[in-house]
Amino acid sequence: MLNFPARPRSLSWTAVIATSLLLFLWLGYWYLDTFSSIVNLWDTSDTYAHGYAVLPIALWLVWSERKELSKHSPEPSYLLTFLAIPLVFLWLLGELAAVNAVTQPAVGLMVIVTIVSLIGLPLAKKLAFPLFFLLFAIPFGEFMMPKLMNWTADFTVLALRVSGIPVYREGLQFVIPSGNWSVVEACSGIRYIIASLMVGTLFAYLNFTSTKRRLLFMLAALLVPIVANWLRAYLIVMLGHLSGNKLAAGVDHLIYGWVFFGLVIGALFAVSMRWAEARPITTETDISNDSTPRPQQSLVLAKTATLLAAFVVTGPLIYRQFTVNADTLPTRTLQFSISEFPALKAKAFEFKPDWQNPTAEGNVQVDFEGVPLGLYIAQYKNQSPQRKLISSTNMLATYQNSDWRITSQSSGEIAVGNTTVPVQIANLTQQTSGNPLQLMAIYWYLIGNEATASPVKGKLLTARNQLLGQGDHGAVVALYTPMDPIALERLTRFVAANAENIKKMANASGQQ
Repeated sequence: MLNFPARPRSLSWTAVIATSLLLFLWLGYWYLDTFSSIVNLWDTSDTYAHGYAVLPIALWLVWSERKELSKHSPEPSYLLTFLAIPLVFLWLLGELAAVNAVTQPAVGLMVIVTIVSLIGLPLAKKLAFPLFFLLFAIPFGEFMMPKLMNWTADFTVLALRVSGIPVYREGLQFVIPSGNWSVVEACSGIRYIIASLMVGTLFAYLNFTSTKRRLLFMLAALLVPIVANWLRAYLIVMLGHLSGNKLAAGVDHLIYGWVFFGLVIGALFAVSMRWAEARPITTETDISNDSTPRPQQSLVLAKTATLLAAFVVTGPLIYRQFTVNADTLPTRTLQFSISEFPALKAKAFEFKPDWQNPTAEGNVQVDFEGVPLGLYIAQYKNQSPQRKLISSTNMLATYQNSDWRITSQSSGEIAVGNTTVPVQIANLTQQTSGNPLQLMAIYWYLIGNEATASPVKGKLLTARNQLLGQGDHGAVVALYTPMDPIALERLTRFVAANAENIKKMANASGQQ
């Protein structure tokens, strides 16, 4: 039970709750697109479907303490409302750079700051866990997916080799005598990890009282599903291998994954109950009587609500000065000009990088030094969550690409005259039987006139340019050529010979 110091009943909970609801409606109106993006992820992604349960659980945690809460009065603090200012600025930066991973936490924290400002810091400290638990409603963890997929592939391949099964690995794909396997997004285990962390955090709060035990259990709830997912992936491959690939596919794969996860988490909870601690029960002697006079709290509540309403509206009002709605405009076709290297009449191979919904794009193959070489440019302007240059779904070949897969990727630099251009270097393999074609590709972003291969730096440059009134125009430049010992040198020579021309084309207007 919670242990609250008693306060004079100078302000009713009814007034605070009514004010809170009005402010939540105010937030919902001005940040509707951001809240909608959160709910959309709950709807469309199994990884974040738990988001629907977060608010009811948080409300239940508060409701379970209603008798104790009813004995005390909220103490709104207008000074706490100033915490909303950096959150509004953070949201603005995220919106200008079209980064949901920034805007969504920002609005989530605005909700928490609103609650804390209206009830006061003493009560907020006592309700710290329900307020913290609200953060699980915010989608997070997608950035971990590539690393988790690599870890799963590393463990599965190692375990198979230890089991005496020969394995040939190429990136996230590997071949064993009984067939081909691939580590896809679902194999990352991110949905298990997030679900386990949320449920484990709630379990730790309800069953432990010491901070040390709670943190240790939360750490276990994070690490155990990671290791369990590795074992799950290995066992699925083994099940398929030993059954002649008749099992571990389709519904068997799904049930095997969730049943295995449920058993592992259930075992973790059962073992941890051995160290469960009883929560202290509040008695009358635990409640102090403080009769210190308080200022007129209704006026403080009004001032607090007014400041919150004024602060949170500034971000959207500023953002409106930068935006032009271009989400629904069709993609234009860029007209390339590489006169000294004429385009091939018929493409040597079919490949186009997977950048989604650009403002304009072009993809051409030329004969360079007697070898086919492809140039792809995609432009983005008036960016939004539906149309943005830098995104986790924009890459040379997505995991859903049935024709091509990335087998390796690393950062590097290429020399262009007296300068260097940072690039991402990748190897791609055509997903066909027999003798598949292999490509080497490089790509980088042009934000205004600045080149970078870093998604984070690209986002920061976009936000900076927006704030400076230079717009959010950006482009990705990708080149690709058949794999051979001098493929990277060939791509470098092409860039060096066409650097200015490429920059002009990346900033040129397309044609309908």
